[in-house]
Amino acid sequence: ERMAVAHRKLLQSRQVGSLLFMLCVSVGSAATIRYSVAEEMESGSFVANVAKDLGLEVGKLAARGARLVSEGNKLHFRLHRKTGDLFVKEKLDRESLCGKADPCVLHFEIVLVEPLQSFRVEVRVFDINDNAPIFLNKEPLLKIPESTPLGSRFPLQSAQDLDVGLNGLQNYTLSRNAYFHLHTRFRSHGPKYAELVLDKPLDREDQPEVNLTITAVDGGSPPKSGIAHIRVEVLDVNDHVPQFSRLVYRAQVLENSANGSLVATVSATDLDEGSNKEITYSLAQNPEAVLQTFQVDSHTGEVRLRGPLDFEAIETYDIDIQATDGGGLSAHSKVLVEVVDVNDNPPEVTVSSVSSPLPEDSPLQTVVALFSIRDRDVRVGGKITCFLREDLPFAVKPTFRNSYSLVTDRGLDREEVSGYNITIVAMDTGPPSLFTETVIEVLIADINDNPPVFQEDSYILTVRENNSPAIFIGKVYAEDLDLGENAQVTYTLLPPQSGDLSVFAYISINSDNGKLYALRTMDYEAIQNFQFVVKATDGGFLSLSSQVTVRVVVLDDNDNRPMILYPLQNGTLPCNDLVPRSADAGFLVTKVVAVDGDSGQNSWLSYHLLKATDPGLFSVQQQNGEEVRTARPLSERDAVKHRLLVLVRDHGEPPLSASVTLHVLLVDGFSQPYLPLPDAAAAEARADPLTVYLVVALASVSSLFLFSVLVFVAVRLCRRRRAASGAGCSVPEGPFPGHLVDVSGAGTLSHSYQYEVCLTGGTGANEFKFLKPILPSFLALGEERISEASPSFRDNFEFN
Repeated sequence: ERMAVAHRKLLQSRQVGSLLFMLCVSVGSAATIRYSVAEEMESGSFVANVAKDLGLEVGKLAARGARLVSEGNKLHFRLHRKTGDLFVKEKLDRESLCGKADPCVLHFEIVLVEPLQSFRVEVRVFDINDNAPIFLNKEPLLKIPESTPLGSRFPLQSAQDLDVGLNGLQNYTLSRNAYFHLHTRFRSHGPKYAELVLDKPLDREDQPEVNLTITAVDGGSPPKSGIAHIRVEVLDVNDHVPQFSRLVYRAQVLENSANGSLVATVSATDLDEGSNKEITYSLAQNPEAVLQTFQVDSHTGEVRLRGPLDFEAIETYDIDIQATDGGGLSAHSKVLVEVVDVNDNPPEVTVSSVSSPLPEDSPLQTVVALFSIRDRDVRVGGKITCFLREDLPFAVKPTFRNSYSLVTDRGLDREEVSGYNITIVAMDTGPPSLFTETVIEVLIADINDNPPVFQEDSYILTVRENNSPAIFIGKVYAEDLDLGENAQVTYTLLPPQSGDLSVFAYISINSDNGKLYALRTMDYEAIQNFQFVVKATDGGFLSLSSQVTVRVVVLDDNDNRPMILYPLQNGTLPCNDLVPRSADAGFLVTKVVAVDGDSGQNSWLSYHLLKATDPGLFSVQQQNGEEVRTARPLSERDAVKHRLLVLVRDHGEPPLSASVTLHVLLVDGFSQPYLPLPDAAAAEARADPLTVYLVVALASVSSLFLFSVLVFVAVRLCRRRRAASGAGCSVPEGPFPGHLVDVSGAGTLSHSYQYEVCLTGGTGANEFKFLKPILPSFLALGEERISEASPSFRDNFEFN
């Protein structure tokens, strides 16, 4: 029945509260919604319909992500988002939630998003009579002298009742007896207490002990009670009781005072002598909070702190000091302690909601977070100021009392700062000034606002000719300052501005990493360089791109041997170069003309006389080696026929070369009508002693084979002489008719030349003359080769 009555009162109170809320909600979103519930309501008990009180349609709470945020660490209520009903989350105990504070109010917020909005809610928890009064000491002992005068009062310990208001402690009753009656008194701060008043003189001889029963009753319906059994011991006569210097002592103590700090000093005197004069001080019948916070020196009467003070919990203390003499007589005095508030509590910041990550293109004044600030030092803390520790693109904006929002103040750029640790400072004015720092982490979400940027304005890559197909030749790289897909770069090839698409046959690119590959083997002689455009595109929704020009330079490789243009090498009979015996040193014998298809150092040619019949007779300059000249004047001892091997080498690495063989005939003069063929045979015979000398040297080394070697040499010499006499030209006496003489060789001319020669024997000198030189195709072929040579070669070449 009691629960039903309380519930009806609760419903009536909630209806009145709902009406007041509907009247106030039109004022603005800063209004506070107030509800009332009774303690000990079971989990799941209905409190109110929040959606109806907020004026929202059913389902709006769920759509806007409604949630409850408590100022403390624990939520005592549960919100059903679909219906908007508010339920009790767990059984409420008003005494554990608020203690002796009345009224008991629980605070929390209802936070909605899209848009971000919050409403303060206060729920008052009404007390029910669920606690009975209890005595901490259930069997107190009083020692009262038998000479105690009538009307003397003896304070008793207060009963403790955790309930408040009418459900708290209301009255005391005493069991029927002949010596005492009960008088109930009130403390300025604290529960009621009772005093025993002596009505009839005590007589130890008649009754040495009196047993009493005291009952504490609260005002609940039905009332609850607690009892204690008092044992009064009647003492022998002690004429004087201790007397305090004051009936009430007053003191002020700062709440941040350390343990052991002196609060006050009480003093009492006794007119008796001996042990009856010795006074002992103690804390008599005091509440548990007093016993845990203060202590008194039993000899000096100094009252000191033994526990911490908290002005926000208890502002004043009423301490009962008892002075007892040696004979057991006691007196009581009060010490009223006023706790002085100091600014010892920094402001408390409670963050309700944070929007993170935040797009970097968010407009100004975008709400990032909601939070509230509370300062428990309401009397001395002063005004609270809230600001940001660093200069960030955010600002603190007040919404309503002690509630704030964090909004954007400047533009955001994720590429410069990808996230912020925003330090919110809440500071009171003190003194001393205290502050609290709360860090809110906000990440910045990326948008595609940066195109890829190449590391270089243009790229120049090199590749050596004769490369392998699909070889890596270089890489282009573009960096995108965005994040994720917005920073993923794809590379593509674009044709040059000329529109020549043939470049795609030479090059390809890896679209993921920008690596460039040569698709085919390069030939420097065919193409020296080419260029194209690479486009870098990011992966954003609205993709951005940039372009760069890439130029590929083909490096020459020494892959072409020198080519002999003159004398021609066509596999025909060799051509002899004729040199008169009267030629001096430096006489131009012939020219060796060669070109190299490479470029640069690979095309630089040098000429070397690799082998010669007489190495000291002819010379070839390395740099101007195309000219073969005599190194000294000719003599009669020089052989008629000379074979020269000229090597033409380029300066590549490794070097390549070509060789040409020259045949040179020594003649007495171009104007004589006959040739000294017998003299030539004799000159050739004079060259044979070299072989003889070699044979003799070999014979001297090995005498064992001397005879056989001599026979062999004799046979060889005989055969050579016969061969020389058979191959010689018979010169008829007298004039001869003109006929053709064929002169062939691999000297300066590579083709056969036919001359019409007239021989005569009547002049005493041999003469010949050129009548009709027959040039079959040399001029045409030579001019063709010369036209294919380099311009510098054509300019310097003089056909003889």
